[in-house]
Amino acid sequence: MALLQTETKIVLGCMFLGLTSWYLARQVTQNSLVSFATLLGIGVILPTLINEWRRRSAS
Repeated sequence: MALLQTETKIVLGCMFLGLTSWYLARQVTQNSLVSFATLLGIGVILPTLINEWRRRSAS
């Protein structure tokens, strides 16, 4: 039995990448919309798409 499921690893990795990207976007631009889109896109939408694609490929 694995300690963490693959889906959980994907979500945690994307959360880390999303927060890192958000921080870097805040340093590069002062536009809060860009920072928010980066956080939402990489931290929430990307892992959802990856996990859905993996589920459909497995069936």
